[in-house]
Order: sequence, then structure tokens, then C-alpha cells
Amino acid sequence: MTPRIKVLVERVWNYHQLHHPISPADAILVLCSHDTIVAERGAELFLDGWAPLLIFAGGLGAITKQFWSEPEADRFADIAIRMGVPRERILVENRSTNTGENILFTKRLLAERHLNPQKFIVVQKPYMERRSYATFKKVWPEKDVAVTSPRLSLDEYLERYSHEMLSKEDVISIMIGDLQRIRVYPAKGFQIHQDIPADVWHAYDELVKAGYDKHLIDVSHGSPTTDNHHPTIDRPPSDEG
Repeated sequence: MTPRIKVLVERVWNYHQLHHPISPADAILVLCSHDTIVAERGAELFLDGWAPLLIFAGGLGAITKQFWSEPEADRFADIAIRMGVPRERILVENRSTNTGENILFTKRLLAERHLNPQKFIVVQKPYMERRSYATFKKVWPEKDVAVTSPRLSLDEYLERYSHEMLSKEDVISIMIGDLQRIRVYPAKGFQIHQDIPADVWHAYDELVKAGYDKHLIDVSHGSPTTDNHHPTIDRPPSDEG
């Protein structure tokens, strides 16, 4: 990364994070992905007593199906159990393939179990906090939610999560793809609107021109109908999960 690219990436990274204060809740909902440190963050919150129920949501998304055969939620739940979370305090939703489904399918699972938590702590990757919040409030607006993530700097995150199958450039491209979704998904009915400051969108433009464009969606078709989307679920081919 050149110094200029680093400045732009930091700007986008900071925008994605909401810094919600955490308070006691009825359930912790962990949105799963390739990033297993998110499972650890969810387990730590449970073990620290922030909520009596820990939910993991995620099957295999566009990225994890490339290198895992086990559903994300099952893998994450195993991590939590090894950390000391009682198995009976965990619920697993392992069919969803994107953020909207994570929340919608969890909503259905809780209804089937006759559970009705009112307040959630949602746990996600640092650069997916904002999109997770916007999606949750669209799919389940009547619930109270705070979003949190592992407490890592950009440098720490890139060092820990770049590897042969998911390079630093890949992670940055995913981050840029999430910013694009924050802009285009409200019009499709998948998220609530979130303001994007001009300097953040300028960073997006520069980074796309610099080649961080591998996880963008095609916005040339303009409507959910032509894109074959469900009206409340984000399901573009490149959605990470």
C-alpha cells in the first residue's frame, strides 16, 4: 500500500465502524463469515454476561464456500464452546448466505422456538458494522440493536486476516464493496439509508480506480426485479455473507 492508499483505506475503515455503546441485552447475534475472531468476540461478550443467549447465523457465503465445507455458524459455535460457552445457551442458524438472510432466518428460528428477544447485540467484522446495522433495521426495525466488532486497528486486522486465499488487497476490496452496498441497497429495499460523507465517497472512487474493485456489484440494472432480488434480502453474486 502506498501512503495515499493507506489514508484512503483508513478513511473507509473508520466510516464503517459505528462505536455503539454496549449495554445488557436479551441476545447476542453473531453474523458469521470467514473471520473467526468475530466468533471469539461474541463468545467473550456472552462470557462477560452481556446477554443470556448466543446466536450464530451463517451457512456458506460466496467467499467461505471457496475454502470451507462446514457452515460458518457451526464452525463459529464450536469456537464458542471451546471458549466455555455452554452448548445449551447457543442457537445456530446455518442456512443463510448473506447479511439479509442472516437476520431474516434468525428471526424465523427464534419464532419457531417461541423466543422473542427485544434487545440485540450484533457482532460483525469491523468493516461491516454499518451495513449490518442498516440491514438489521430494515429487516427487523422493531428491535433494539447495538453493533460491535473485534477491537483491532486496520493494520492489525490486515496482518491477521490476509493469507494466500484472502490477501490484503482482497480484504480492502471487500471493504470497498460494502461501502458501495451501503449506497445502493436502500433504493433496492435491502437496508435503511446511511449518510456517506463526501470525503468517504471520494476515497471510494479513488480506491476503485486503483483496482480495489473485485467485490463490487453490477448496478447497471436499476431495479430489484431485474436483479432477481428478494425485496428484503441482499443476494448479489459477490455478496460476502
